[in-house]
Amino acid sequence: MLRLASSSLLWRTYVTDISPKTLTLAADFLLHGRGPKDDEDDNKKQRQGGGCVRDYSGSASSPSLSIWRRKKEMGKEGLIAVKELKRLKPDPIRLDRFMRTHVSRLLKSDLLAILAEFQRQDQVFLSMKIYETVRKEIWYRPDMFFYRDMLTMLARNKKVEETKRVWEDLKREEVLFDQHTYGDIIRSFLDSGLKTEAMEFYEEMRRSPDPPISLPYRVILKGLLPYPELRERVKEDFLELFPDMIVYDPPEDLFDDQQLRRESEED
Repeated sequence: MLRLASSSLLWRTYVTDISPKTLTLAADFLLHGRGPKDDEDDNKKQRQGGGCVRDYSGSASSPSLSIWRRKKEMGKEGLIAVKELKRLKPDPIRLDRFMRTHVSRLLKSDLLAILAEFQRQDQVFLSMKIYETVRKEIWYRPDMFFYRDMLTMLARNKKVEETKRVWEDLKREEVLFDQHTYGDIIRSFLDSGLKTEAMEFYEEMRRSPDPPISLPYRVILKGLLPYPELRERVKEDFLELFPDMIVYDPPEDLFDDQQLRRESEED
């Protein structure tokens, strides 16, 4: 009994003699597994990294990243829906019924993946169906990349009426494209031979509040090689905006070859 009392007294005396700093370090080590050496290593890394700890986590999971730019993985329900939609495509009544009873109940991730898959397959009719469904969802928010992907797919398939319809929706929702997106869309329409629609988008680009940059203009100028007159007009705008830059003009016979090739394709 006397031995236990003596041990207890010695322990209280030992704890009393320990400094508060030592107790804090001990608690930090027990709770977090960190010691003074770890703190020194962190401070050294911060000094080497300019006073900040760098985070190299992937941007794909960032909440600020547009849902239309994230990787779209399709679940089992989505795969079944894709198969059924393609099977029911010739039957409008059964297709609409399936859209109401099944597609409208899909998870957001499956719905987005289905739209991306139909766009990849150039299934214009089914893409437009899913496009309308997505815009009715409670989680839907107008997004530049959503419309960019739709317009690019429609340009690739030379669908003018659907393009006008999507563009009206875009304007109604007040979605603004940046200069790079305008350049990509205009180039898609030019590559498909839809020069009228491409120049309409070009006029929208010129009126855009987004500050002009040179790269989209160069992308458009390259796409306008088969259309020398339109190219000259865009070239004048480019040199007016960027007077210190140079535009390379290909040989005149190249324009003639492009013109002959386009006329033969139209015939």
